[in-house]
Amino acid sequence: MNNVLALVRNIKIKCTFDDPAVLDSIAKKKAVKLLKSGLRHSISENDAFVYKKSIDARDRDNILLVYTIAACVPEKLSSYSFKGIDFVPMQNYDDLFNTCRSAQSKPVVVGFGPSGMFCALTLAKAGLRPVVLERGSDVDERARCVDDYWVNGRLDTETNVQFGEGGAGTFSDGKLLTRISDKLCSFVLNELVRHGAPSEITYLAKPHIGTDNLRAVVKSIRNEIISLGGEVRFNTRMDSVIADVCGNVKSVVLNNGEQMECDSLFLCIGHSARDTVKQLMNCGVSVEPKAFSIGVRIEHLREDINNSLYGSFVGAPCLGEAQYTLSRKYGSRAVYSFCMCPGGVVVASASDKGQIVTNGMSYFARDGVNSNSAIAVSVDTSDYGNTVDGAIAFQAEIEKKAYLVAGGDGAAPVQVLSDFFSSKAVNEPNRVLPTYTGRTKVCDAEDVFPSFITESLKVGIADFENDISGFSCGSAVLTFPETRTSSPVKIPRNSSYTAHGFNNLYPCGEGAGYAGGITSAAVDGMRAALSYLKNN
Repeated sequence: MNNVLALVRNIKIKCTFDDPAVLDSIAKKKAVKLLKSGLRHSISENDAFVYKKSIDARDRDNILLVYTIAACVPEKLSSYSFKGIDFVPMQNYDDLFNTCRSAQSKPVVVGFGPSGMFCALTLAKAGLRPVVLERGSDVDERARCVDDYWVNGRLDTETNVQFGEGGAGTFSDGKLLTRISDKLCSFVLNELVRHGAPSEITYLAKPHIGTDNLRAVVKSIRNEIISLGGEVRFNTRMDSVIADVCGNVKSVVLNNGEQMECDSLFLCIGHSARDTVKQLMNCGVSVEPKAFSIGVRIEHLREDINNSLYGSFVGAPCLGEAQYTLSRKYGSRAVYSFCMCPGGVVVASASDKGQIVTNGMSYFARDGVNSNSAIAVSVDTSDYGNTVDGAIAFQAEIEKKAYLVAGGDGAAPVQVLSDFFSSKAVNEPNRVLPTYTGRTKVCDAEDVFPSFITESLKVGIADFENDISGFSCGSAVLTFPETRTSSPVKIPRNSSYTAHGFNNLYPCGEGAGYAGGITSAAVDGMRAALSYLKNN
């Protein structure tokens, strides 16, 4: 007998200081009562489980947990209509990887971030033997290189926060929130759990892994790919692509001079591989400029954000650390929060010498003194001349200017918010201290950014005070610039996921302009691999 999931949605439980398991049990009991009376089918609390859980903190005097509870029931029950009960099929992914191809096939995957990992994993599960080329080091050596940069200022331009096993997301909060609706999202989350991520990521509305957990997860995924016959080559950069006149990629040239044959090429290069983008253009690959965003990292005391959003419920175990998502539209220009890291740190994230780049990172516990977020301003193609070179240069010039303005010795510019609003740089951070993983110097953001960015930031941050009391307090600290919010370019592709003019070149993930975060990039890498399996 086939089964389906019966869902009871929108079960609201008032936040208390009880153990979260107690509140989960209350929600399950409510759902089971409805399921038993509606379906007239024997269901116990042990049969029910949390399918989704979110926090409704719009009224901080009455914070609610909002549940969807599921139970497995016979499929025949889904043919009837029951008030308050929905039915969804049980997810089965076994047929995704069926293939009759020769295991001798060796597709090449360039990049081992989320897109490359899940692209290679999909190909390997289907019986192929993908070869992954990753310009940076494995995650253990990468962690050592990154720590050396943060502590001693020695930047390795091939292994850093942007390049290396796991991609840029490895040194982040590990947030898995995505706005795409795709059944493969649940596959990605379940695979992450199978490889060591916390099980709660499968049902929380705002799941995160934490950079400490991510490092073990990506290593485990790599080991599975290898166990299935794949190969992962670290410290191996693809420098050019060789294709015939019919648009078939025949081989790639590596940084050691080796020419590697391939029957298909998956470009999972990440949003910071500017040199690779230029090499691809030289090889005849079509690349387009696209909109992106530029901004700052803003830091507040974690306890201030918690108090502002949770009020008297601060410390309730079911809530965790307070998170926020903020956005405003001013004409055609958007100002919004991005990659919010409760209890996190601001990290040095450059991939080229003579530049400053910032990002945010949290460990799973999210127990740092400050909470931070990028506050970004949208940049349209018309802001930089509608060219690929213009897009890349727009980011790079801001990064170079930040390096020079802060003294040209690797320090990052910081500014207290009160000075930012008054267009000066005189006060050292006091109440809120920068967590930046390197040295800082007080500077004026107006010496780094175009005026449309600083003016938009001033209006947006002041306006966000209406959402979060104290958000625009003068003691908040800005560290800048945040330039790598997304890729500034896009590699056009057709419905079969192949690049224009090529038959076996698959651009995918964030670097190709088709994703914005760990989950969506992983799904896009899978989709490209599945398209290849279907059409070849």
